[in-house]
Amino acid sequence: MAENSTLARPYARAVFEIASAQHALENWGATLTLLAELAQDASVRAMLANPRVPAALRAELVTELAGKAGAKLDAVARNFVKLLAENRRLPILPEIAADFATLRAEAEGSVDAEVRAAGNLDAAEQSRISAALQKKLGCKVKLHCVTDASLIGGAVISAGDLVIDGSVRDKLGRLAAALIQ
Repeated sequence: MAENSTLARPYARAVFEIASAQHALENWGATLTLLAELAQDASVRAMLANPRVPAALRAELVTELAGKAGAKLDAVARNFVKLLAENRRLPILPEIAADFATLRAEAEGSVDAEVRAAGNLDAAEQSRISAALQKKLGCKVKLHCVTDASLIGGAVISAGDLVIDGSVRDKLGRLAAALIQ
């Protein structure tokens, strides 16, 4: 949802600045990923959506769940959770984590790229795609491959704002649109 992304951006930037100052980008990345996973759990989402649950209790429950999942939240992380709870922003933790990951990748000179292909890509194909993206984008590329049979054939590559759609589904759609006109 675009609104959630807009709401998440300032929180992600603030956490990124704190993590950079602490030289703890990796730790904060792991913490935010865990908190995002917790916020996506159905029972946790129901609790977060319940207006009768006070903010302090929401923050305490999320902090406890994070601890049970193996995360050791320091005072800054606990305060961050409390701030999100008070502002009713705990449900946007997945967007905050995603924005933080993007900021971290930019700072480290890398980009996450997703390749959706109709079939499995072998190591040589992945290497060629990664090399081509590195050349085009001028930074390290972390490639994530996903199989999507609905593409019929070909692939769709997404890296930040760049989307390259070389799927058969897209080509058939453009052909159909041209025939209709």
